[in-house]
Amino acid sequence: MSAGTKAAELRELDNDGLVGKLREAKEELFNLRFQAATGQLDNHGRLKLVRKDIARIYTLMRERELGIETVESA
Repeated sequence: MSAGTKAAELRELDNDGLVGKLREAKEELFNLRFQAATGQLDNHGRLKLVRKDIARIYTLMRERELGIETVESA
């Protein structure tokens, strides 16, 4: 995942694409946690970004489940 995925970029994906992004983000979070535990992690801020990306993906999935449409300001 890129550094800080934007919600607008995620909204363009279909449900399968969101699930794929979620899987990638969870794998990255696992790897970052492993690096932190072994003392090899250089950028601790990356943990926070990946967790926020995961939360953002879950939020979009829930919005779609409930049928909530959000208005994007341009």
